[in-house]
Amino acid sequence: MITLADVRAAAARIAGQVVRTPAIRCDAISRVVGADVTLKLENLQATGAFKERGAANRLALLTDEERRAGVIAMSAGNHAQAVARHAMLSQTSAVIVMPKHTPATKVTRTASWGARVVLHGDTLADAAAHAVELAAREGLVFVHPYDDPAVMAGQGTLALELLEDAPDLDMLVIPVGGGGLIAGCAVAAAGVKPGIEVIGVEVAAYAALAQRLAGQPVSVGGATIAEGIAVRDIGETPLKVIRAYVADVVVIPERAVEEAIALLAEGAKIVAEGAGAAGIAALLAFPDRFAGRKIGVPICGGNIDPRILANVLLRNLLRDARLVRLVLEIPDRPGVLAEIAGRIGNAGGNIIDVSHHRLFASPSVQTAELEVMFEARDPAHGAEITRNLEQNFTLRRI
Repeated sequence: MITLADVRAAAARIAGQVVRTPAIRCDAISRVVGADVTLKLENLQATGAFKERGAANRLALLTDEERRAGVIAMSAGNHAQAVARHAMLSQTSAVIVMPKHTPATKVTRTASWGARVVLHGDTLADAAAHAVELAAREGLVFVHPYDDPAVMAGQGTLALELLEDAPDLDMLVIPVGGGGLIAGCAVAAAGVKPGIEVIGVEVAAYAALAQRLAGQPVSVGGATIAEGIAVRDIGETPLKVIRAYVADVVVIPERAVEEAIALLAEGAKIVAEGAGAAGIAALLAFPDRFAGRKIGVPICGGNIDPRILANVLLRNLLRDARLVRLVLEIPDRPGVLAEIAGRIGNAGGNIIDVSHHRLFASPSVQTAELEVMFEARDPAHGAEITRNLEQNFTLRRI
């Protein structure tokens, strides 16, 4: 297993190559979840994620012969960008294999660091198999995203910095994909502050660690916004460390991840991707488990597609009833649309969209159907506007 000495050596090795990201106490998150929450902002790394740490340490350990041969990695995005960047900085050629459906943002950014990007397969496992094949064929050095002691030690520098900046923490809540981050951080945390509790977080569709720890066969798959931790199984090397140092793992629903992304954006003014927000999602999903604790949570990455971020924020507005969609049955006469718009506007609502159907949607030729979407200040305000409309028109909420 890696040791605290390995993590400290990695910290010295990568100093100046990665950002020493800030650790900030976040009042907006703390008040919502009922805990004292400190965020480690890894979304501020040059490639937007913590993966810089492990990649920088692994590439720093290449021999001259390995450096001349070049490196290859497989990744859904963040490890890809990290390897590509540090290969460029060390003047080493890099090939990155990514699943075909990797978000365009991550593909473009990886290529921008000078790597040759190969899109292959539908899953990370497919990409990994192809990367191993290419490594053998072209004589490249394979840089694994998590099942590598040097990568794990590099990731552990996150916890080293976090506990230097916030030594009073009594718990770390860390997202889990392949296990490299939580393994490295758990070793660092145990060495720096014995007794600190380390909790892993997995998304429901990819709960491989929870299944392994429970002695169950691993069964994962499905769509998730947390694609950065959508890993088929835990690495065997990290798993040994996790069994020794990690107290527990919680499995979060998909909706909690969306809520965490929105809370970070609106409340903390921080942009996080799904995997990067998973730690906060755990606090939202299991408030009793974390209440009253002093918790450190890494915001692991901020590489979220703008379209996905926009959709998440809009879906959250709908769930919170700050964005209200109604269908009204209205009399088919002049002035009705203006009356409805006036009622919403005079009450302080902001109309976002209107769709008026006269011919087919209405049950009577004397009526029409109006679909309206408006923005309210909060759920109570939305309910007030809805009651006002309900007094004068037949309506249903969508």
